[in-house]
Amino acid sequence: MPPPAPDRFYVTTPIYYVNDVPHIGHAYNTVTCDAAARWHRLLGDDVWFLTGTDEHGLKVQRAAEANGRTPKEQADITSERFKDTWRLLNVSHDDFIRTTEPRHYTSVQQFLQRVHDNGDIYLGTYEGLYCVSCEAYYNEDDLVDGNCPIHKRPVDFLSEENYFFRLSKYTQPLFDWYEANPEAVFPEGKRNEALGLIRQGLQDISISRTSITWGVPVPWDEKHVFYVWYDALINYATAVGYGDDRSRFEQWWPAVHHVIGKDIIRFHCVYWPAMLLAAGEEPPHRIGVHGFLLAGGEKISKSGLNTTQISPQDLADEVGVDAVRHHLLRNPFGPDGEFSFEGLVARYNADLANNFGNLASRVATVVGKKCGGVGPAPASDSPLADVARQVYDDTAQGWADLQPAAALDATWRLIRETNSYLEANEPWKAEPGPALDAVLGDALEALRIVAVLASPALPDACDELWRRIGLSGLPAEQRLPDAAAWGQYPGGLAVEKGEPLFPRK
Repeated sequence: MPPPAPDRFYVTTPIYYVNDVPHIGHAYNTVTCDAAARWHRLLGDDVWFLTGTDEHGLKVQRAAEANGRTPKEQADITSERFKDTWRLLNVSHDDFIRTTEPRHYTSVQQFLQRVHDNGDIYLGTYEGLYCVSCEAYYNEDDLVDGNCPIHKRPVDFLSEENYFFRLSKYTQPLFDWYEANPEAVFPEGKRNEALGLIRQGLQDISISRTSITWGVPVPWDEKHVFYVWYDALINYATAVGYGDDRSRFEQWWPAVHHVIGKDIIRFHCVYWPAMLLAAGEEPPHRIGVHGFLLAGGEKISKSGLNTTQISPQDLADEVGVDAVRHHLLRNPFGPDGEFSFEGLVARYNADLANNFGNLASRVATVVGKKCGGVGPAPASDSPLADVARQVYDDTAQGWADLQPAAALDATWRLIRETNSYLEANEPWKAEPGPALDAVLGDALEALRIVAVLASPALPDACDELWRRIGLSGLPAEQRLPDAAAWGQYPGGLAVEKGEPLFPRK
């Protein structure tokens, strides 16, 4: 395939299990992908943003039984909960895939038929330890005190006829791929972790089950259904045409960016590239791996005890959607992050109320009192112009590196510098005239640029700020880098103070 087109950006979340409801850990990944997609749209790139739900497997079947439902009923209900949560959090996905859709059945069967025809799938018997919550097999050495290392629960012993994928055959091809594509998995520590898994030695892996029926049937042997991970991973190919639109797949696949949590490195950074190679396709272009959000030192997950305490809906009700998005994106991408309500409120007050919101309010107030509510134009030689140029460069680099925290910190530098500029010039004390107009025009121009640069994180607040400073359209309709160039606030526009964008909590 050709190298990724510079004007295409295909970003994917993991697809989420439908055995329970969305939690803040899901929101962290999804909002990160959403903000990245929004940034690339600002650049004018052709963007495809995929999320969805993983609806097959024993875990879903058991959850359905526990709730007195069929697996499909369970999937339908919980899939809607994910859609509702993403609507709440202003997530702008282009596609929401469900692994129970006919397009996905077609894709999975064609993909794995191809791997089978290439001789890399064979029939055998599996005996071993299995965690239903992970939908994963473990060796005895993987367990912690006899329990699953992720969920800290007992594992099951399973013995059944399975089809196996010849993963062991792809040890050297995987090493070759990593060597040829050193930035394919990032951050570097996560890349090294994936390489470590390969160095430990790859064993052939089970890809089908006969003890359950809730899954995609194996096309050459319908007594079997594909084991959930090998069905689920193929969703990324399904969504861009694999199985029914080869030309679309060839356009989009070279631009794919998977964003995953560190607990699924093995599946995405070892199994998935090997599966693609076995099917005659290129491995993913890039895989970004983030750490866990921790609450009290424990991973936030559906099976964790703290789940019910951290609902995206509850948090949004307390501080607003943009504040939740901002807090999630302020966690550096890669390491684990600690999540607490107290930390959310502290960051809200510091970054949003005291800095961003306060700047917008004080500028509008002074424009109202000193300029009759009409915003002046900025000075071309403003000391903030150089700051804005550097801020754009650093913000763009942060998003390019998939480091939203770094991007936002760069954007906030323009807010801080503009607040300092106002403190130094004290326009609230100045008499009307060119000097006052220049200071206020500079501040309005800084707000205009901030509204564009911060819009991937704070879409609603930036839309409202854009409207209050008298501009038409929306920040998301602007195109970078042109929209970040200094001097575009026209002046002569009505400026509205309004209620605080972010009232202190």
